[in-house]
Amino acid sequence: MSALTTTAVGSYAKPDYLTKARTEFSQGKISREELGKLERRATEFWIRTQERIGLDVLVHGEMERGDMVAYFAGEPGGRTIGGMKLGGLVRAYGNRYYHKPIIFDRLEWPGPMTVEMWRFSQSLTERPVKGMLTGAYTMVEWSFDEHYPSRRDAVLDMAKVIRREVEELVQAGAKYIQIDEPAIHTRPHEDFDLAVEAMRVTVEGIDAEFHTHICYGEVEKIYPDMLRLPVKQIHLAFKNTDFAYLKLMEEHAYDSDKDLGVGVTDVHTRFTESVDEVKEGLRRVLKLLPPERLWILPDCGLKTRTVEESEAKLQVMVDAVREIKRELEIE
Repeated sequence: MSALTTTAVGSYAKPDYLTKARTEFSQGKISREELGKLERRATEFWIRTQERIGLDVLVHGEMERGDMVAYFAGEPGGRTIGGMKLGGLVRAYGNRYYHKPIIFDRLEWPGPMTVEMWRFSQSLTERPVKGMLTGAYTMVEWSFDEHYPSRRDAVLDMAKVIRREVEELVQAGAKYIQIDEPAIHTRPHEDFDLAVEAMRVTVEGIDAEFHTHICYGEVEKIYPDMLRLPVKQIHLAFKNTDFAYLKLMEEHAYDSDKDLGVGVTDVHTRFTESVDEVKEGLRRVLKLLPPERLWILPDCGLKTRTVEESEAKLQVMVDAVREIKRELEIE
């Protein structure tokens, strides 16, 4: 892509009609076909919205997913990985809960889990749409393992499952695939080598550009080791930390050919940043890396924000990038 490429992390707010329909489906009041029609309607809304705002690389918005792990483990409407089932409710953060999956048997790929929705999304636009998957390490870390003798065995078997899905997405035509690993810094001294190995199993030798999103947490515990991840781009939530990661990268040089994904709008606040505020953040990062090495995103997925808040945060991001490009005389 070109310099200062704009995209999003993955999830968007679900319209009220879809939230209601998901509840009705779980209660047996509507069919899977009826729910699917509303998921596609909401997906098309977000594809058109991103086109109108002007993002370069689009995401489908995850209208068919409730939780990024549970969707693959038995969530209503999802496709269940063999050997997984949903457990009881646990708190993810704040007042948000999810059914924590249980690994009860050997993990097996159940057939394409995300390809149909990716194909539908890509059919709506000439712009590239990213394939979106949860990484093997996070899938296991955020599940109860009642089958495998070791975490390593579980994570590497999960990586083989996710790789099969990656292969299907690439065969369908996906050029960009994002592997989300928000749990990767949970056990930095114990497990980081395992997380890197799992990513290698997932992506190595596959002809696509891979990105990873590393969510809020103690990134300082995995930097600069995170640069060993076999992906083209690593995305971090810069805005929420007031760009504190820049100091980390200045102290320990960003000695890598990887692109950097820069979160410039905070998804944890309803407040919409100004264009000037986003531009100031961009200028700070441009002191570290040239524009050709930077991708510009919100800090994280926008599903916790309203539709209106999400649109506003995306718009100021794109407007700020356009103004910076004009200043730098970038086409």
